[in-house]
Amino acid sequence: MSEPPVTEADTSASDAALTKADYEALARFRYGLRMYFRFTERNVRMVGLTPQQYQLMLAIMGYPGREWATVTELAERLQSSHNSVVGLVDRSEANGLVQRQPHSGDRRAVAVHLTDKGREILAKLVTTHRNELARLGEMVQLPPLPGNR
Repeated sequence: MSEPPVTEADTSASDAALTKADYEALARFRYGLRMYFRFTERNVRMVGLTPQQYQLMLAIMGYPGREWATVTELAERLQSSHNSVVGLVDRSEANGLVQRQPHSGDRRAVAVHLTDKGREILAKLVTTHRNELARLGEMVQLPPLPGNR
């Protein structure tokens, strides 16, 4: 689940190629991300959800190739523990946002789906969040790597 630590070998060759513009671009990008995350967190809370519930619903609907996911898959997507995701699914199910269904290929697992209520809420939030990303524009575009300008 966690990323490997950055080593001296990872940074020594690239440090020399960094310019002031590279630092400014990365700082602008991180600032834009923080602005976006703060906006989405506030927006989600305004409709009565927690940011984690929104992330869960987005991970389900955005799962590659299908519109459901297992708890194990969701734990990976959310970078959270299996037990934490079970609790999140429990709370979201109690709020009518998701439902568990038998997994068609693995009797040990369950498939977590959005309910109609969850789909409706998610669609409204995603539309608002996409509009905010468009507004932020350049601030949330990945900065170019040194040497790729």
